[in-house]
Amino acid sequence: MREFKNLESIGVPFPKNQSMRIYSSLWNADNWATRGGLVKTDWTQAPFTASYRNFSADACIWSNGASSCNFNSTSSSSSNGTWFSEGLDATSQERLKWVQNNYMIYNYCTDTKRFPRGLPAECSSTF
Repeated sequence: MREFKNLESIGVPFPKNQSMRIYSSLWNADNWATRGGLVKTDWTQAPFTASYRNFSADACIWSNGASSCNFNSTSSSSSNGTWFSEGLDATSQERLKWVQNNYMIYNYCTDTKRFPRGLPAECSSTF
């Protein structure tokens, strides 16, 4: 899991003028993305499938260069759009870090082989 922070202030592009998408994919990256090639994909287990259960998204509509949000939620933060500028609180940040430490196999911000000339700017951020 990755939290994509808005770091435009340090020159990192942020996708604020495009609609959000959700997608997933499988690719053979076991020579670099799986702990530096230590974990190999067992292709005998194919075909691989993925699905989303009970997925529901309240979203803003992007059209003609502008965003409009139309929420049906009873939550005040959802209905007035304040969630748009919210961040994770300290407890949520700790939970995210725990998940990353215990489940994330690959973190491009630690991949000096992939970025021998230096890691991307967002990797040096300590926000």
